[in-house]
Amino acid sequence: MNASSDSAKPPLGELIGRLSALHQKRIDLGLERMHRLLERLDHPERKLPPVIHIAGTNGKGSTLAYLRATLEAAGLRVHAYTSPYLVRINECFRLGRVGGGVLVGDDELRAVLEEVERVNAGEAATVFELKTAAAFHLFAQNPADVVLLEVGLGGRLDSTNVVDTPAACVITPISMDHMDFLGDTLTSIAGEKAAIIKRGVPVICAEQTGEAMAVIEAQARHMRAPLFAAGESWHVNVEHGRLVYSDDRGLMDLAAPRLFGRHQFDNAGLAIATLRAIPAFKVNQAAFEAGIVGAEWPARMQRITSGELLALGPQGSEIWLDGGHNAEGGRVAAAALGDLEERVSRPLVVIAGMMANKDAQGFLANFAGLTRHIIAVPIPDTENAMAVDRLADAARSLGMRVETAPGIEAALRGLAKLAYEVPPRILITGSLYLAGHVLGINGTPPA
Repeated sequence: MNASSDSAKPPLGELIGRLSALHQKRIDLGLERMHRLLERLDHPERKLPPVIHIAGTNGKGSTLAYLRATLEAAGLRVHAYTSPYLVRINECFRLGRVGGGVLVGDDELRAVLEEVERVNAGEAATVFELKTAAAFHLFAQNPADVVLLEVGLGGRLDSTNVVDTPAACVITPISMDHMDFLGDTLTSIAGEKAAIIKRGVPVICAEQTGEAMAVIEAQARHMRAPLFAAGESWHVNVEHGRLVYSDDRGLMDLAAPRLFGRHQFDNAGLAIATLRAIPAFKVNQAAFEAGIVGAEWPARMQRITSGELLALGPQGSEIWLDGGHNAEGGRVAAAALGDLEERVSRPLVVIAGMMANKDAQGFLANFAGLTRHIIAVPIPDTENAMAVDRLADAARSLGMRVETAPGIEAALRGLAKLAYEVPPRILITGSLYLAGHVLGINGTPPA
C-alpha cells in the first residue's frame, strides 16, 4: 500500500518545474512577493527561534557550517537554510534535531512546497522566493533553538531579508560579484549586503577592504547596531598550525579547522565571534573546538577521496573540488593550493567550467602562477553556462596552455593518458553548478 501511494506522488523535480514556471525570470530581486506569501502563510517568519542572518560574497556557507557544528556541539537544535544546492534541493533545508540536524525528507519537503504553491495561487513568484517561504513555514512547524539563515543574493532585496529582529547579522568578506544585480562598484555591493543590518542587532563582520568597511560602519551607526569587526573587536591567527582566537573576553587556542585553506581560519573566527556576541548562547571552549574541527561544507576545497571519478584520472593523482566562481574565490583557492604545494609538490591541472556572467579572466588569473595547464569544460544541463571556447580564450589571454573537453570524465581520461613523473594534483573549479554535477556523477552527494 505504501509503495503504491509513494509511486503515485509526483517527483520533486516535476514540482520544482511547476514552481519555476510561475515567473519568467530566475532572479527578480524584491520583497513585495515575499511579504504576500508570508502573509498568506500566517507569517511563519515571526514564529521562528532566534535567527542568525548571514550575508557576504564569499565564505557564507563555510561560516554557517562552523556555526551549525559549534551550536550542535553545545547541544542545541539548529535549523539551517542555505543556497544553492549542489545535487538535491533537500540540501537547502536542514532541520534541527537533538544530536545533530538532518536534511528534510522528500515527503515533508513536497508537502511544504505544495502548501506554498497553494497559497500562492498561481501568482508570479520566483523559485527562490517560494523556496524561502517554504523554509520559514517548515522551520516554524518544527521546534529548534536557532535558525541559521543564508542570504541568497545581495541582502537588501533578498527574500531572506524579512526577519525584523534577528539575534545577529553576520557579514562575510565582500568582493565583486553579481554586478548585474548589485551594482558595479564595491561601495554599491557593500550597501546591498549591509542592508541586512537591523536596528540594535549586533553586527559581526569579517575583515573587509576599506571601501566596504566604510559602508558597513555607516550602516551600523545609522541602525545603532553594535559592530564587532575582525581586526578591531576580535582577532584570529594561525600559530603553529592551530587557530588562536582573541577578543576582550580572552583567548582561545583551538585545533585547526578540518576545512582546508587559510581562509577557513578566518571563517571559523567569524563564527566564534558571532556566538560570543550573542549573550543568550552559552558556548564553552569544548563546543567551539568540536565545531571548528567537525564542520563540513562540500565543494569548498574538498578532497575527493572516494567515488567513481578517482579511477578515471592518472593513477595516484589527487582530485580537489572547489565551487569558487569569482576573483576572490579564485584567490583563496589558489592560496590553499600554494599551501598544498609547500607540503607535497605535484604538478597542478585546473579543470574549469563557469557561468556566462562571471569574470573568467579575473578568476583564472589567480592560477596563472601555479599552472599553465587548464582544461575548459561545459557545465551540463545548466542555463547560461559559459561557452567552452570563451572560457578557453580567457585562459589563453593569461598565457596558459588550454585544452577543452566535452566533460569532466573525458578531461580526467585525457589526463590519464599523459606521462607524469609525479601524479598530478587536479582542481575542478569555477562554479557551484559544476561542483554539484561532479558530486552527482561521482556518487558522493552531500548527506
